[in-house]
Amino acid sequence: MENQQNYVSMHVADGSNMAGYTAFPQNKTTDLPAIILLQEAFGVNHHMRNVADRFAKDGYAVIAPELFHRTAPVGFEGAYNDFPAVMPHMQALTTDGLIADLNACYQWLTEQDNIDNSKIFSIGYCLGARVSFLANATLPLKAGVSYYGGSMDQYADKAANLHGKHLFFWGGLDKHIKQENIDTVISSVEAAGKDYINVKISYADHGFNCDEKPSYNKVAAKEALALTLAFINQ
Repeated sequence: MENQQNYVSMHVADGSNMAGYTAFPQNKTTDLPAIILLQEAFGVNHHMRNVADRFAKDGYAVIAPELFHRTAPVGFEGAYNDFPAVMPHMQALTTDGLIADLNACYQWLTEQDNIDNSKIFSIGYCLGARVSFLANATLPLKAGVSYYGGSMDQYADKAANLHGKHLFFWGGLDKHIKQENIDTVISSVEAAGKDYINVKISYADHGFNCDEKPSYNKVAAKEALALTLAFINQ
């Protein structure tokens, strides 16, 4: 596991221990806004660590928890061309376990002397997008962001519990997520009277933000990042 000094170990309420990759800005050391950065299905891999580092350069403290910690070794990274290998870890996830993981991340952040506890956000991609929605419904976050979250509709009943506003991104070319699933999520947020922004990028595919996959779309990724930063900076 590279950059071991950037990793922390968090104790989770169910008795497990969870590693997390951390990144901090170099030019500011106090009153930092913070992001719980939530992984894709392939673990806290090179790409996710890069995403964490980029947000740190924009002034955010970041913790990226290894959500597969109960079933995979520390530092697990799945191959993009071997989705079946990550499926068992995804299928082993439970809502209660994820909530415990999110609480552990939040507790870790609030225990840091340099974090502004009123400015904690969640941002997630693919699998992590669903978890980011759960985080916003579970933790007293300032806001949450979800990029192309599959199966997020299973948490639609939690929309009424959203603490902060939520930003959703979808790819218009994404064949993995049906429009009816998106509609279920957004209608639940509307019905709950919660603030949100819903963005579909017509020319983007699933995973458009990942610059290590063929589906990467540089223009869409830059546009989504600009809106993400504007959204959480408010």
